[in-house]
Amino acid sequence: MNSSPATLVRKINPHVALDLQTDRIRLPIPGERNVLITSALPYVNNVPHLGNVIGSVLSADVFSRYSRSRNYNTLFICGTDEYGTATETKAQEEGISCQELCDKYHSLHAKIYKWFDIEFDYFGRTTTQQQTDISQDIFLKLYKNDYLSEDTVIQLFCEKCQRFLADRFVEGTCPKCGYEDARGDQCDSCGQLLNSVELINPRCKTDNSTPITRKSNHMFLDLSKLQPKVENWIEKTSIEGKWSANSKNITQSWLKEGLKPRCITRDLSWGTP
Repeated sequence: MNSSPATLVRKINPHVALDLQTDRIRLPIPGERNVLITSALPYVNNVPHLGNVIGSVLSADVFSRYSRSRNYNTLFICGTDEYGTATETKAQEEGISCQELCDKYHSLHAKIYKWFDIEFDYFGRTTTQQQTDISQDIFLKLYKNDYLSEDTVIQLFCEKCQRFLADRFVEGTCPKCGYEDARGDQCDSCGQLLNSVELINPRCKTDNSTPITRKSNHMFLDLSKLQPKVENWIEKTSIEGKWSANSKNITQSWLKEGLKPRCITRDLSWGTP
């Protein structure tokens, strides 16, 4: 292959997927088996190591090769996940802007996957205008259909950094299992979703200082209004899609407890407006 998948894609449009052999736009074909493969988007704040490759893109690449060998109409896409607190934290560590960090690590990721001969049809990134347009369109549709609500939340605030500590900017002891390095959004030990104010002995990841609490206004996705539709969809799809027992058990436990409004905005500068 003389040209990379990204180069072929940009010949027509930087946001569409092409057939690598014919340069034609790749679309589903009625009456045929169409396979869309999307491996987990790697964060752009590090250099991927062998475990990252094996755990995500390699397995997806193997399946895409199998699908193509069966002559399925296959589309394999991936890209770097570039927005959020993880990027802000790493950019601060390296003393560069968030955009400079994203450009640097997107290039590194692309080179490493190419070296491993991972054959993406399209390897993109989240910091594009199309990503912004799609995200804002989803947000506005949720708002117009009354699935969003605004509420005041109490958050951790670092007086030294002079900012709210969202997600990965704060760590502390998990109130569920006692793990000492839980993040502000989730505990990697027990897997429980958390709110940062629930952490015991919270600390700012940047300077290790103890944060205070302050109020902040945020938008919430009211999942409770969507629960009946979600339950009907899962009842059908879990059977048709042959979900694993573990997937079904975890999903049912969430539904049994009752879906709750989930905060979908963050106090940070590097993200979709």
